[in-house]
Amino acid sequence: MNKEQTKGPSAMDQNRRNFVKFGALGGLGVALAGMKQAGAQCACDRAPHLGPAPAELFRSQPLEKIRVGFIGIGGMGGGHLNNYLKIAQTFPVQIVAVCDIDPGNLKSAADRVVKAGQPEPTQYGERGEYDWIRMLDTEELDLVFTATPWRWHTPICVKAMETGSHAATEIPAALTLEECWQLVETAEKTKKHCVMMENCNYDSVEMTILNMVRKGLFGQILHAECGYLHDLRGVKFSSGGEGRWRWFHSTQRDGNLYPPHGLGPVSQCMNINRGDRYDYLVSMSSPSVGLQEYVREHLPVTDERRHVTYKLGDVNSSLIKTVNGCSILVVHDTNLPRPYSRKVLVQGSKGIVQKYPEPLIHIEGLSEGHGWEPLSKYTEKYSHPLLARLKSMAEGAGHGGMDFVEDFRLIECLIKGEPMDMDVYDAAALSAVQPLSVASVADRSRPKDCPDFTRGMWKKWPPLGIIE
Repeated sequence: MNKEQTKGPSAMDQNRRNFVKFGALGGLGVALAGMKQAGAQCACDRAPHLGPAPAELFRSQPLEKIRVGFIGIGGMGGGHLNNYLKIAQTFPVQIVAVCDIDPGNLKSAADRVVKAGQPEPTQYGERGEYDWIRMLDTEELDLVFTATPWRWHTPICVKAMETGSHAATEIPAALTLEECWQLVETAEKTKKHCVMMENCNYDSVEMTILNMVRKGLFGQILHAECGYLHDLRGVKFSSGGEGRWRWFHSTQRDGNLYPPHGLGPVSQCMNINRGDRYDYLVSMSSPSVGLQEYVREHLPVTDERRHVTYKLGDVNSSLIKTVNGCSILVVHDTNLPRPYSRKVLVQGSKGIVQKYPEPLIHIEGLSEGHGWEPLSKYTEKYSHPLLARLKSMAEGAGHGGMDFVEDFRLIECLIKGEPMDMDVYDAAALSAVQPLSVASVADRSRPKDCPDFTRGMWKKWPPLGIIE
């Protein structure tokens, strides 16, 4: 829910109010700052309480029509809303309700729905930031889509499933190990999907790499590197949008705060939760300097955020070991000036491929000597068929079209009753890297065991196939 207002207090006054508000969130602060070793271990012990996971990948009954409710329809939520209105030209999708505490966002969303030829959706949010509860208790929904600040993701997903809806959320799906287990337990109990919307899984280069992995070009996959390397200083301290809340997380934790963008695609290449799983990780951070320098140089002296202690190390490196012995390097770097990158490197016994700073590949027996080749040399042959099918429909959508592809796949799976490309176990495993990295950093980079949210079923579930 985007709290930016078109009228009202000055930016300085609003920043002060946000500072006081976030500082008063004692429960959240304690939960995030308290991810010490003991807390991480006790959360891993929840598996026996749940019993075995399903023997097969979960699929719900096919839906003839999908009634959707959106919670948070500012930046990302508004983009997904546009995608759903376009998808409604292919599948029977109706936007039934929208919720946001920004009246401007509500009106804009309702206007777009009506313009697309659908009935005006019921609007929620005027009663405050908990009005989404009234929406879920009132509306008959098949899918609830969450694009709010991070701390709402798990509570909304849990409530959505408990009230009979499938749940989809922007990343991360959870902030603590306890929340990860809560999502898994609720999804299994209610027999509802809970999907973390990792759009980077559907970017063209990542999907081409996955197709090549499935074709065996790289041999046995042994190692991957990935991350989220993005100068977010201007975003964190903007006067609206994510600037209302994202900076606060940098004051609470030191670790890898945003692993899924890079980790999602390489995990699919390595069959995580479907043939392998994360076993343990170690994590370490550089000093925290970037945000301190930025606020001194860019924020007015009256802004309280100049005097906050920022705990987040500027560069965090986390190394994950899988049960089958593979390794994954995950980097988080959002506080320093730098070009954008998600790293995205996959290495196997027969070759290696990378995406940044440019897509390059080396395949034994095909590439000359020890040199790199442009990946473009192989894309025509190995381009993912899903992209070819949806290319024209995805044109103009967010992040080069990958947002549309992920939204389309979610709706398609619900309509057809197919397993999701990424399910609740993936949402939990990828989100858990965040609190585990925080615990490792706080414990002198000692290894932290990764929970097995599948409770052994990763050995039986089939790898993600190539969707035609």
